[in-house]
Amino acid sequence: MILMSSTAIAHKHPEARPNSSALLDFATAAATLAGTLAMLRHGGISPLRPGSGELDLVGIVLAACTTLPLVVWRRAPLGVFVVTAGASALLAGLDYGLDLPLGPTIVLYLLAASRTEEAPWSSRTTTAVVGLLVAYLVASAIAQRGFPGTELLHTGLAWGVGWFAGERARLRREHVAELKERALLVAQEAERERLLAVAEERARIARDLHDSAGHAISVIAVRAGAARLRHHEDPDRAVLALEAIEELARQTAEEIDQIVGSLREGDPPTGVIEDPVGLASLNRLIDLNASAGLEVTLDTKGVARPLGGAADQGVYRILQEALTNAARHGSGGALVELAYGDTAVDLTITNPVLDESPRAGGGHGIVGMRERATLLGGSLDTERVNGHFRVHARIAYGTPRA
Repeated sequence: MILMSSTAIAHKHPEARPNSSALLDFATAAATLAGTLAMLRHGGISPLRPGSGELDLVGIVLAACTTLPLVVWRRAPLGVFVVTAGASALLAGLDYGLDLPLGPTIVLYLLAASRTEEAPWSSRTTTAVVGLLVAYLVASAIAQRGFPGTELLHTGLAWGVGWFAGERARLRREHVAELKERALLVAQEAERERLLAVAEERARIARDLHDSAGHAISVIAVRAGAARLRHHEDPDRAVLALEAIEELARQTAEEIDQIVGSLREGDPPTGVIEDPVGLASLNRLIDLNASAGLEVTLDTKGVARPLGGAADQGVYRILQEALTNAARHGSGGALVELAYGDTAVDLTITNPVLDESPRAGGGHGIVGMRERATLLGGSLDTERVNGHFRVHARIAYGTPRA
């Protein structure tokens, strides 16, 4: 059962790369064997016994048994420790002068470092380690016919350091794995929130477009009915009505082609549809923010031009969200700059912010504004400079309503 537990530990070890790990294990086993043979030839760390330091075939075989099993420690670390520690006890009992068994010390470090939550350090493991240490000390005492002070000091200290170092290595590995997992969860949560914000903004755009298209269809139906009823009485007015229907239908189709292809959301859950909004409601939006405590200054440049329905609503929604963020995270009033260019309108909102205000990368609001601007064929940038937060959007005019 001990060997089965140790095997489970080894299979969970994160460093199990076949090629590099096998080479590392062979090199470790070879270096440990060389160190052990050198120690035996020297008669131990500090040889004090007469006749020590002689090696024969039995000593070489036992030295190999204390080190070479390191090659397969990943499959059964506890089993390898039992084999190497048992062979070390035999070497000590035969008085080969093994003051510090290197093989079991290294395996003990690896045993402590490789354990996992699924196969923790158990009481059986502790019993095996303590029992083999006692067996090694007793064998040394019998061979020397006295108290094994050198073996107790060197081996006890080495095994204690090996176990402690293995525990530290395991804790560090688990901490790194936890940090990686936490970073992955944070990234997944951020992506989920970004997608949620995009979906919410697209649903909002779809509702705006639904309102606009519904209004256009209603106008078309009314004018078509009027043209049908007055066709015989006043053909000229009927033709004018048909021309207005044609132009209105063309404009509405352009807006639908621009946006609705990427939007397939239904009506809002409440079933309440707000009236279409646009720059015509700009002053009302500024008044609402002023009444809520946010002082808004409007600076208009260029000659005002009519915008297409989707562009008009998009500029309004971006301004509305930017002012909401300014009221929530800002520390003063907001400056709104509306510049009419040749092909697009530039909207810039600037407000002072506190040091602990959200970063310019943006939460749901900024993600939604950027998504709306992108769907309209425009762009939106944010930056934070000298204690001020700035939102700049550029939206093409589109085809204005007739």
